[in-house]
Amino acid sequence: MVLEQPTLVIHGGAGVERVSMTPADEAEARAAMEQALRAGHALLQQGRPATDAVAAAIVVLEDSPQFNAGKGAVFTHDGRNELDAAIMDGATSKAGAIAGVHRVRNPIQLARAVMAHSEHVMMVGDGAEAFAREQGIALVAPSYFRTEKRWKQLQQALKEEANHQAHADLETAKHFGTVGALALDGQGRLAAGTSTGGMTNKRYGRVGDTPLIGAGTYADPRCAVSGTGWGEYYIRAVAAHEICARVKYAGQALSRAAEAVINRQIPAAGGDGGAIALGADGSFAFPFNTEGMYRGWIGTDGVPHVAIYKDDPLPARE
Repeated sequence: MVLEQPTLVIHGGAGVERVSMTPADEAEARAAMEQALRAGHALLQQGRPATDAVAAAIVVLEDSPQFNAGKGAVFTHDGRNELDAAIMDGATSKAGAIAGVHRVRNPIQLARAVMAHSEHVMMVGDGAEAFAREQGIALVAPSYFRTEKRWKQLQQALKEEANHQAHADLETAKHFGTVGALALDGQGRLAAGTSTGGMTNKRYGRVGDTPLIGAGTYADPRCAVSGTGWGEYYIRAVAAHEICARVKYAGQALSRAAEAVINRQIPAAGGDGGAIALGADGSFAFPFNTEGMYRGWIGTDGVPHVAIYKDDPLPARE
């Protein structure tokens, strides 16, 4: 028996620091998260599948400059924006992923097109953008993604690199920022999706965990996970799949499994970050080990609940 349907859970990235946030930043981020939750929930209420709700929620977050995805993507060392995304349907194990695109306004929509309209799971770079044109996915000029905040972060990172300095704060630390969504629909189906602009000052076409199925994004009939953090460590841990494997094979509660991977296994290896996890029974978890993580959920009553910092109250389901 599946309980508490439908449910939508989102994140907008770990690594949030109070010192780098203005009241306006906080208000805009909270408003965008609430809008994302409502957008996905509206589709679930219409009886649409979990994958539809996940994509709709992530599009809202990609369109907000507050998050490191889509419009708010960080810059590479060469002053470009390289975008990655993935989506997975837990009921069918179908998945789609894209990496290293520069002109796709909403990368999650392209990842979904790869899943639905191709025989492949992952496409990258120019080939992915050629497929986007064939599928009628919106493309924009690269200048669309430029925001002054992200440009300044790159300049700071370049200066620190030139002076052989450590990053001055987590806001310019290279490995934080993604957006993600998980949904449980009225038929008991789970889905997971994640989208990111990657790492500030990254080089060489680096790709993190976000578009790698099982690392940053994963869903099966019991469990769905979207990660946010230091991607190299999530890849090595196959973190999203590891959480669901603990649920499936070890019989662990979702919250215990997520805590073990995100707050123990990854930090023990030298990484950090967070994740969201959602079970087929309607349970969910928000493990993270940074000062803040944009996060939220919405249930059958349609009331969005959002939080940013670790000490923010985020009501649990009654």
